[in-house]
Amino acid sequence: MLDRLLSAPGVREVHIPRGPVGVMALHGGLEHGTYEIAATVAARAGASLYAVVQPDDLFWHVPSISYDPAHSEALEGFLADISLAVSIHGFGRRDMTATALIGGQNEDAGRRVAAGLGAGTSLVTVTERDAIPPKLRGVHPRNPVNAPSSGGVQIELTPDLRRSPALERVTDALTGIVASLVAETSTPR
Repeated sequence: MLDRLLSAPGVREVHIPRGPVGVMALHGGLEHGTYEIAATVAARAGASLYAVVQPDDLFWHVPSISYDPAHSEALEGFLADISLAVSIHGFGRRDMTATALIGGQNEDAGRRVAAGLGAGTSLVTVTERDAIPPKLRGVHPRNPVNAPSSGGVQIELTPDLRRSPALERVTDALTGIVASLVAETSTPR
């Protein structure tokens, strides 16, 4: 499925290697603001970037578990070069306008992301698995966020958090968190 999406007219695949922590936006363009957040956070924090960006007239949601690295040299290279991933997604629920759902298999990093987002933005962060809708938990082993050796964190942001003025606060908070993860991951133990 990923190979068909990547061959669609106007779809861009972005891979910028920078270091052992990677930031992803698998649904750029489709989930407004996710690519912009991921690209800015990765650049400011010195993290690697992988994104798929759809043109404005394409609305094709390929589930994360269908992003098979065998269908993309860029995704395969990104995942081979990093040890921790942070994936930015969008979701919409009318009763959760200022909420970020924090999933993925690396629960320790997820709690750190939640704490940093909560402190930097005063938004509600949800990390309790049972409180996150199953399809938004980001824990499936085929989800690329979980492929690196340390797994990853999937961040689901509402539309209100992906637009100004919240966009800037969310981006700044995530930049600080990812920069600390980059520093820790880059430091020999």
